[in-house]
Amino acid sequence: MDKIKSGIYGLNPLLDGGINENSTTVVIGSSGAGKTTFGLQFIMRGMEVGDDGVFISLDENQKQIIREAEAMGWGYIQDYIDNEQLVFIDASGEQFSKFISKELPDFVSDWKGTKSRIVIDPLTPVLWATPERYQQRELISFLFKQARKVGTVLSTLEEHGQAGNLSGPETVIPMYMADCVIHLRYSTVSERIIREMKIVKCRSSKHSELTHPYRIIGGLGLAVSHSVSMNKPIKKIPEQKLKEYQKLLRPLPAEVKKRVNTALSLLTEDDLKDIKAGKLVKEILREYK
Repeated sequence: MDKIKSGIYGLNPLLDGGINENSTTVVIGSSGAGKTTFGLQFIMRGMEVGDDGVFISLDENQKQIIREAEAMGWGYIQDYIDNEQLVFIDASGEQFSKFISKELPDFVSDWKGTKSRIVIDPLTPVLWATPERYQQRELISFLFKQARKVGTVLSTLEEHGQAGNLSGPETVIPMYMADCVIHLRYSTVSERIIREMKIVKCRSSKHSELTHPYRIIGGLGLAVSHSVSMNKPIKKIPEQKLKEYQKLLRPLPAEVKKRVNTALSLLTEDDLKDIKAGKLVKEILREYK
């Protein structure tokens, strides 16, 4: 399988090099787990190498998505929109079954073969569009098959009910239909936020079967640790170390290097829990290798 870089620092090695091209990935998680941030990282990584991006929003409108990106330190997303490299399709508040069956084919006809990255955020309203399981499966199947004609698809899915239970009716069908399923586990223990990532499946590719801690870092987004330990806080990057890391980042594209250097200089001790700074820098370099 041809691989594309996910944009999520530390994830590619866990997927044997990246996400399979022209595949469908479903990212499942509860509110606050970082699903939309994951989708934005994925789509912006493609635009960095000249690919087009299509963000289909079934919940929040375009302005809200842009605000979330800006809050992460990604104000440059507006440049992609202005250059028409990133297109938003706002399907919030519509009859989703009508959107999928009537509007989606026209979109595919215009974009077919462009090898774009498509984010559908979230997939949940598609399931709410009909109570019938068979119709839900038909809608999801049609949506995935049509979107794959355009490029590589990533959908988010809200996790409801008991945390970690993926056997509910709102998760079973998308998990079955998707090529790759990633579960973002989000919980709090004694007022401490714990985030863990688990790759549930990935067709036609080797993948990690472990649970991996991850962080959401301003300016960078999601960063995954390959360590299974959650109990080794790391101190803030010393100034000398920061300069060494910045030297290592010299091969990066100018704009990327600028953004990453800024993000590294703003890292706090809390950001660096569960993930080593040096390992994070290596994963950033690996992402752009």
